[in-house]
Amino acid sequence: MAAGSTGERPFFEIITSIRYWVIHAVTLPAIFLLFLAGFLFVSTGLAYDSFGTPRPDAYFQANDAKAPVVSQRYDAKAYLDQRLK
Repeated sequence: MAAGSTGERPFFEIITSIRYWVIHAVTLPAIFLLFLAGFLFVSTGLAYDSFGTPRPDAYFQANDAKAPVVSQRYDAKAYLDQRLK
């Protein structure tokens, strides 16, 4: 290694490499498809149905002025189930 060299490859050598473009030709579309699949999973509501979580508009009732306060730790589920009926 020459004196003063950091051992890094020059940027021009990297971007002109076939290996660089093969790696990016596979990973970039895969990342985009993964993002698109996640977006559709949430936006269609399938995520809420799959995991049983309430949709954003179902957390609070229209007549509620504030969020429910649960004071008894072990009775919380029964309290919330009663409010949602």
